[in-house]
Amino acid sequence: MKKNNSVLLSLPYILWMLAFTLIPLCVVGYYAVTDPTTGAFSLDHLKDLGIYLPVLGRSIGYCLVSALICLLIGYPVAYYMAHRTPLVQKMLYMLVMLPMCMSFLLRTLAWVGLLQDTGIINDFLGLFGIGPLKLIRTPGAVVLGMVYNYLPYMILPLYTTISKIDHRLIEAAQDLGCNSVQTFYRVILPLSVPGILSGVTMVFVPTVSTFYISQKLGSTDTVLIGDVIERLFKQANDPNMGAALSLVLMVLVFVCTGIMNRFGSEEEGSVVV
Repeated sequence: MKKNNSVLLSLPYILWMLAFTLIPLCVVGYYAVTDPTTGAFSLDHLKDLGIYLPVLGRSIGYCLVSALICLLIGYPVAYYMAHRTPLVQKMLYMLVMLPMCMSFLLRTLAWVGLLQDTGIINDFLGLFGIGPLKLIRTPGAVVLGMVYNYLPYMILPLYTTISKIDHRLIEAAQDLGCNSVQTFYRVILPLSVPGILSGVTMVFVPTVSTFYISQKLGSTDTVLIGDVIERLFKQANDPNMGAALSLVLMVLVFVCTGIMNRFGSEEEGSVVV
C-alpha cells in the first residue's frame, strides 16, 4: 500500500519530467542526427561543429571567470551569514533572494541603463571631468552581468554548507593549537568544498548557455554559444545545426556536473587537522 501511494504521489513529477525534459531532449537529439531534407540518419551536422569551437571556448572562458568571481564574492558573504544570529541570517537570506524575485530581463536591462555611454555611471563621472568611459559592449560588461545575475546561486549553497559545519570540529582544531587562519584552511574550507562545487555548478550551467546578457551588454566580439544557437533557430532557420550544437552543449554540461559531483562526494567529510 505504501509503495502504491508513493508511486501515485510521484506521478505528477514523472509526467512533468516526461513532458518538459525527456521528450524535448529526444526531439533535440532527433534533429541533431537527421538530415533536414530526407529525415534520414546523418552525422553531418555534428561533423561541421568544428567552426563553432572558438565560440564554445570563449563561452567556457567567460563562465569560468564568472564562477571564480562569484566564488570570491560569495564565499565571504556566505561565511558572514552563517555566523550571524538566526534572525540576522533570515534577513540576509531574504536580501540575497530578493533580486531573484525580479525579472531576469529587467535586471539585465537595468545594467544597460547604468553602463551605456550616456548612462548613470558615465553621467556621474562626467561631473568630475572623467569619461565617457566605454563600460558597455565589452567582455567586462558581459562578465559583470553574469556575476550579478547568478551570484545568489553561489551564495545559497555555500551558506547552507557552512552553516551545517559542526562547531565542535572548529573547537577541536583550536584546542590542538590551530589559529584562526589554520582553522579556516584545515577545517572550514575542506568541509565547505561540497558547497563550493555546488555553487560553481549552479553558476556554470546557466552562464554557459546564456545569450540575453551577451546581447544586451556585449558586442560582436562577445558572441557566446547561446547566441549562436538562438540565431541558428530564429534567423538562419537551421534547427538541425542548432540542435546539434545544443546537444554538444548539453553533453558538456552533463560531463562538468558529473565531474563536480564526483569530486564533491569524495571531498565531503574530509578534514585535515
